[in-house]
Amino acid sequence: MATDSDLTSFTVSLPRAQKEYLQQQAVATGCSTPSEYVRRLIHADQKARSKEDLEAKLLEALHSPSREMTPETWAELKEEVRSRVEERRRTKPGRKEA
Repeated sequence: MATDSDLTSFTVSLPRAQKEYLQQQAVATGCSTPSEYVRRLIHADQKARSKEDLEAKLLEALHSPSREMTPETWAELKEEVRSRVEERRRTKPGRKEA
C-alpha cells in the first residue's frame, strides 16, 4: 500500500445510498476509513486486470509458432533475461549505484 506521503485526494460524488453502503462496507471489512476500503477495491481490480493480461499473454504464446529449444537456445534466452534484469537494475529510479 501507499505511504502517507504518497497519498493524494480525489473527490467522488455518490448518491446517499452508495455513500452509506461504502461506509458500512468499510466497517464490515475492517477498514479504518471509507478511503481505505476504496483503495482496497482499486488494488483488487488492478490485481485482477494484471492476471487477465498475463493469461492473455499466455494464451497468445500457446497459439504462437513453436520452435525446438536446444541447449544453445536456452543459453541465449538466459543471457537475454540476465541482460534485461541488469539493465532494469541500472535504470531503476532512486537506485544508487554501488
